[in-house]
Amino acid sequence: MSLEQVPKITPFLTFDRQQWAALRKSVPLKLTEQDLKPLLGFNEDLSLEEVSTIYLPLARLINYYIDENLKRQEVLHKFLDVESPKVPYIISLTGSVSVGKSTSARILQALLSEWPEKRKVDLITTDGFLYPLKTLQERNLMKKKGFPESYDIHRLIEFVSDIKSGKRHVKAPIYSHLTYDIIPHKFNEVDQPDIVILEGLNMLQSGMNYPHSPHNVFVSDFVDFSIYVDADETLLKSWYINRFLKFRRSAFSNPDSYFHHYSKLSETEAIQTASTIWDEINGLNLRQNILPSRERANLILVKGEDHAIETVKLRK
Repeated sequence: MSLEQVPKITPFLTFDRQQWAALRKSVPLKLTEQDLKPLLGFNEDLSLEEVSTIYLPLARLINYYIDENLKRQEVLHKFLDVESPKVPYIISLTGSVSVGKSTSARILQALLSEWPEKRKVDLITTDGFLYPLKTLQERNLMKKKGFPESYDIHRLIEFVSDIKSGKRHVKAPIYSHLTYDIIPHKFNEVDQPDIVILEGLNMLQSGMNYPHSPHNVFVSDFVDFSIYVDADETLLKSWYINRFLKFRRSAFSNPDSYFHHYSKLSETEAIQTASTIWDEINGLNLRQNILPSRERANLILVKGEDHAIETVKLRK
């Protein structure tokens, strides 16, 4: 048998759109076009057909996992002879800048909140655990924003540990994309929800990314189900540039925006600037820190040119 004939060993089952859509079964779609519109990202035009084809089967799968998780908790607490605290089921969602993580997270939140009965589903982005702008400037990390060293990983792990322990009124800092900084004295509060969705660049990263992590513990140690949203880097760069151009005509024009100076660029200058930012920061971070963690996910959603999911890979 030649090397070409050796079957590839993989820990994933692979589905095309049609195969994955069939796993929706008879689950109804409760979202409407009106519901969907505020969930979409700035540079995406995702349809209800995409929700039905990709996200309804995924929500159905996650609910099966949640049911099994609750049973395991009951067994453990019965064995330990202790009362069962309310512990949220934690879903992490990660991938590159510009891949559409936030949209995927918001759609999942909307679907899981209504299924099968009403559940409290909190969505937290890890942007809030970036160091403040002043700290990044002092540490010469402005061109490393989004890299592992730009996060207060101790604080992030403490936050995830607290919610996984069933603690009440756990606070997460809030990040402003307008000011490019943490908002002082403002927090999102997590108070024993049924599900927590954590969305960010660093959900699957481990010891090689965070050599100084407290007690050698990582965010992924507290996650019950992990999702990686994937796309070819040429597409990611193109989407990033297109998003930059749209921001240049909208959000960047706000005088309070940290990037207000970019609004004065010509289109040619803006394209070159966005391309350079991608090559020197976002693309580099993708290759060094984000992409190497992809195979650790429980599920990989692979996007094509129009932002639609073409392939779903589910860990066996």
